[in-house]
Amino acid sequence: MVNNVSTVGRNGIHDFILIRATAIILTLYTIYIVGFFAFGPDLSFETWTAFWGQLSTKVFTMLALISILVHAWIGLWQVLTDYIKCAALRAGIQFGVVVVLFVYLFSGFFIVWGV
Repeated sequence: MVNNVSTVGRNGIHDFILIRATAIILTLYTIYIVGFFAFGPDLSFETWTAFWGQLSTKVFTMLALISILVHAWIGLWQVLTDYIKCAALRAGIQFGVVVVLFVYLFSGFFIVWGV
């Protein structure tokens, strides 16, 4: 049996709820971005920089990025525990996935906030 230490939630129900919550956040973010393109002003450099300069857009983008990373981690953890039975190999791949997800998180932070 696979130990639940590697999951984000404490058990399968928490993971299920996190997957659904992150999917809702990503859906709302998609609607937000599509709404900007569909109903916003004509796209120019000024409108683009003003849109991405808004605090609400930056916060919503970071929330969406974190949601993607949580969603990806839970999904990949489930796939890896189902299909890779060698514990050492699974741990190595999971470590690699965590490293990549943290690189994405920090890259997104530096890109969105312009630090």
